[in-house]
Amino acid sequence: MRDFLRSETSSGFILLLSGALALAVANSPWAPAYRGTLETTIFGLSVLHWINDGLMALFFVMVGLEIKRELLVGHLQSKSARILPSVAALGGMAVPALVYVALNWHEPVGLHGWAIPAATDIAFSLGVLSLFGSRVPVSLKVFLTALAIIDDLGAIIIIALFYTSKLSLLMLGLAAVVLALLAALNLAGVRRLWPYLLLGVALWFFTLKSGVHATIAGVLLALMIPLQGKDGDSDEASSPLHRLEHNLHPWSAYLVLPVFGFANSGISLTGVSWQSFFAPVPLGIAAGLFLGKQAGVFGGAWLAIKLGLARRPARTSWLQLYGVALVCGIGFTMSLFIGLLAFKGRPDLEDAMKLGVLAGSMLSIMAGAAVFALSGRPPSGVRSEVDRQREAGQVVQPLVGADQPPERGVLVAHVEGGDAKSLGAVDQPMDREIDQAQEPEPRRGRQH
Repeated sequence: MRDFLRSETSSGFILLLSGALALAVANSPWAPAYRGTLETTIFGLSVLHWINDGLMALFFVMVGLEIKRELLVGHLQSKSARILPSVAALGGMAVPALVYVALNWHEPVGLHGWAIPAATDIAFSLGVLSLFGSRVPVSLKVFLTALAIIDDLGAIIIIALFYTSKLSLLMLGLAAVVLALLAALNLAGVRRLWPYLLLGVALWFFTLKSGVHATIAGVLLALMIPLQGKDGDSDEASSPLHRLEHNLHPWSAYLVLPVFGFANSGISLTGVSWQSFFAPVPLGIAAGLFLGKQAGVFGGAWLAIKLGLARRPARTSWLQLYGVALVCGIGFTMSLFIGLLAFKGRPDLEDAMKLGVLAGSMLSIMAGAAVFALSGRPPSGVRSEVDRQREAGQVVQPLVGADQPPERGVLVAHVEGGDAKSLGAVDQPMDREIDQAQEPEPRRGRQH
């Protein structure tokens, strides 16, 4: 988790630079070369097409691996830990979509982009949080990561259901056969990665030709990768899923996403005025990301907490939780991706969509940064409820809602002679909290 948070943070800064560079190039004398390169055809597909359907499939493999890992052995493995980020994510998808629809109700073509503001860019969001160091408790970063992963899962479902073109039943059938072979490899206990990757290429090709967006193949491949190694262990050294995620993550974070950002953020600002931002499509996207996201995420979290379904992340204030809701409005990567699917073949609406995504994301960045600048640092030396539970040998809940009532019959702290063993150094609060957030769901029965 430590490496994940750090790499996502640095990736967010690189993604920001790639988007800014694309905007600069698109409004410079190099603009024709920029457009011409992206439109160059290679093996029947444009460079832009290869980036959006090919390279981005690797990004979606990463998304699928993260979802599977977090649900099985991560901080989303227990029901209690899923409630707060799940409710917040659902609110953060539904409310922005409703805001967009309300502002585009009389625009039949524009309505097709209803899902654009429903996305959250985890790399950008964590990058903003990292600017404020210890002002942002690790529990909030874990909460944001969980929320964004659930948000990505929702976006994948939306793409599969609502942004699929005409289907080729033959190609869809062949894709299903390949998927069945991948499942058979998993069930047969195959732990080498290369058979999965070879079949993954075939799955991507048949999915591309079937009419379903090719990036869905990346998610399906990821879900077929075994978590456990030959000896049934799921540690990073023996787990095929962990190995693939570890090897693929730098390529996704530092190549795929920056290239995608550079290829899709370039928009000519010639003729753009303030009135351009108030057209239905850009206004709906910007309002959905900035207003809808904060209302949906914060409102969903507040409701879950007030109803007693979940608790606030450890050592956080309502203001800090609101700050996280604001930075969830940074859509960028996934919003641009969905927007390109929604308005495919309509360059005018694609440019309007990009304006809205950039405006809504920038407003969310500035407002979120302002809130965290005003929020106080978490009190140093004050031990959280999780720490006290650990030291007392009691049940330790995940950090997302760390002070929730423990599940019955579950014991995780190993106690000898009535004293709980020390499980973390006091002078390493960040490492300790991240380790708490990753505490695996304990097994029932004897403790060894």
